[in-house]
Parts: sequence; C-alpha cells; structure tokens
Amino acid sequence: MKVLRETFNEVAELYDRARPRYPASLVEELTRAADLGPDSRVLEIGPGTGQLTLPLAESGCRITAVELGDAMAQVARRRLRGFPRVDVRVADFERWELPDEPFDLVVCATAFHWIDPAVRLVKSARALRPGGRLALILTDHVAGGTEEFFRLAQECYERWDPATPPGLRLQPASEIVFAETAQLNGSDLFETPVPVRVTQDITYTADQYIDVLLTYSGHRALDDTARQGLLTSLRQLIDTRFGGTVTKRYLHELVVAARTPE
Repeated sequence: MKVLRETFNEVAELYDRARPRYPASLVEELTRAADLGPDSRVLEIGPGTGQLTLPLAESGCRITAVELGDAMAQVARRRLRGFPRVDVRVADFERWELPDEPFDLVVCATAFHWIDPAVRLVKSARALRPGGRLALILTDHVAGGTEEFFRLAQECYERWDPATPPGLRLQPASEIVFAETAQLNGSDLFETPVPVRVTQDITYTADQYIDVLLTYSGHRALDDTARQGLLTSLRQLIDTRFGGTVTKRYLHELVVAARTPE
C-alpha cells in the first residue's frame, strides 16, 4: 500500500505546474504578522516545490526548507536558485535533527496534516526562539464555483472509488473547521491565534483539472483502472455538460501563533 504523503514525489513536475499558488494577500499578511525581513531565520516544513517558499524568500529572509521528497526538493531548488539564502534539505521532519540556533518562524503550508500530530507542535515549539512564531496555511476545497459540476462529479466518484462516502457534498467555507487550528488552540505551547481566511476561485480546462487531480494523494492511491475510469468520466462531464471549463473554490486559512514563554 502506498504511503499517501509520499505519492506527491512521483509527480513533482506536474505538482509544480498544476497546484494553485497562494493568494498574494495571504502571503503579505503572513509576512507582516511574522515581521519577516533580512534578519529573519525561517524553518519551512514540507515546502513541496516552493509554492510558498518563493514569495517568502523575496523578503530576504534566510530559509531552511525540509522536504520529504527528493524529486520535489529538486524542483524547489531549481525554482529557488536565485535565492542563495534558501537551503532545501531532503528529510522527514519528524526525524530531522533541529539545529542548535533557533528560528524566528516555523511555517508550513498545506502540509501540516501530514506531520504526526504527537510531534508537530512540540517539535515546532522546540525549533523556535522565545517569542518566535508558528505560521500555518491550511487549505480545503469548499462549496462554490461550478457547483452543479461537483454535484454530478459525486456520481463518478461513487462509481469508481468505493471509499467515497455516498452523497458527499462540499461544505461552505463558513462550516469548515481545520483540525490543525483546533489542536493549536488547545495547546499550551502557543498563544491562541486569530485566523485569517481567504477564498480564491480558479477556472480550469478539462486538461488542467485532470492535472490537478493527478497531484492529489487519494487519486494517486487508486489502482490504475479505477483512476483512469474516474478521470475519463470527469473529463467527459466537463467537456459535454460544462463547455470545457469548470471553476473550483479553495479556502485558505492562515494562523500565526507566538510560542508561549517557558
């Protein structure tokens, strides 16, 4: 059985091309809330191919980015070659040895849920200087965009993926509760953050939408027959019922929390 968090490494180039970038307003708020600048030392957990790393590097800060996948790290290094203060390392964060010098910021975008819940807050706190901050960007797919497509797509998933809950529907952004935020709120290691939420709608052609799906761990974990059947049925649905394009709505939640005094 595939380890789901390792499936992204199989399609690093596609991941880099297909995955949406984070809204500029959210990155600007993160930069402001973390007071990032040339003197800042940043640890990024699970940078992927650098979707967040690149805009953070533009602030001039020094970044150590710890990425599980070697192919993902290779793409990130290529994208970040103009930023000599960024060091991309291949390692499992749970087992990676923290350096002696603490960081001003630990940041993780759309990857914190892959880190062992028993480790992620404790080790993040250990990595920070007193008063340092943990910043998370959490992402979910929510109701909006071409809603009729997603209603009809459920039938495709129920046919080809037996693990699909029957009648599953996307939730409105107002009803989404992120487990990572809830864990952070209940921790005595960090101050209680005030979340900032941003939605973005992205319109995809059939080819572009299929490319995005091919970067999702659940789709990659399907056997070849089921995956091909699912993607073919979704492509046909987009082309025959929706004129060749659909719009997907993403919810991004930013939480920035200061480490509590020891």
